[in-house]
Amino acid sequence: MRTLVIDTSYGSTVGITGYQPITEQDSRTHVEKLQNDIAQACAEANMRPHDIERIIVGIGPAPFTGLRAGIVAAKAIAYATGAQLLGQDSLTGQAAMMQAIHQRNPQALQTPALRNITVPQEPADTIHITLSVNDARRKQLYYMLLTDHNTGSQQFRTLIDMDIDTPANIVLSVTAAVETLQHDNPNTPITVDIAGHGAAKYQETWQQLPNTGIITDHSLLDLDTWGLNTFAELAAHHADIASAPQPVEPLYLRRPDVSIPNPLKHVLNHGTAERKDTLQ
Repeated sequence: MRTLVIDTSYGSTVGITGYQPITEQDSRTHVEKLQNDIAQACAEANMRPHDIERIIVGIGPAPFTGLRAGIVAAKAIAYATGAQLLGQDSLTGQAAMMQAIHQRNPQALQTPALRNITVPQEPADTIHITLSVNDARRKQLYYMLLTDHNTGSQQFRTLIDMDIDTPANIVLSVTAAVETLQHDNPNTPITVDIAGHGAAKYQETWQQLPNTGIITDHSLLDLDTWGLNTFAELAAHHADIASAPQPVEPLYLRRPDVSIPNPLKHVLNHGTAERKDTLQ
């Protein structure tokens, strides 16, 4: 299907599957460039908006302002064109990236983002776990722990559900999960890879994890055309196996920065002023 991918979980990535995506890393301007980037991606694929049959949109997790821009754009285009709309989270995508690395997928490893990755020699029965992260700011990370052990291609088992926390607390949670998995698989080597934007920033913290493997600051959508195609394939695969259509909603994982305002100050000796919803 002629598929448009839009993701604003970290900067923005826009592209038509089969073609080189357009990426914007500057978080201060990527939203303003989104409309032009979508138009350019369609033009490079020699497509008009009504030629789009499917739209895959990244649903995070990510901060509120940037993430909602991509989702709103995708919903508007789907409404106007009648294209099918599917959501895909970025954290599962990073597990797919690590799976491709360990399988030595040449298309993935030849992308500039992974060209310098060294794939270690490991026993054939090694269980690979991916700690998938994304920068949540405020010295926190969105994270999820997944493995493809005994699952098959593009199938992942969740060991820790998607959440947000500090790197130090994430290490404690992941260590406990690894110990449980090791107990269930004695004498089987386990490697914990860390992938996603923000991974490299806390590299020293990750050394406290048992059997740390590859650490990369990249996500699936950093991997040019192959990454774009794989992101879309994941979303389509999840839609095919779902028992019912899944709503496309953003994953913020953090409560909004709003609070109930304090009462108005006392006016002379007349007590606390009351707020009026309408003018009298």
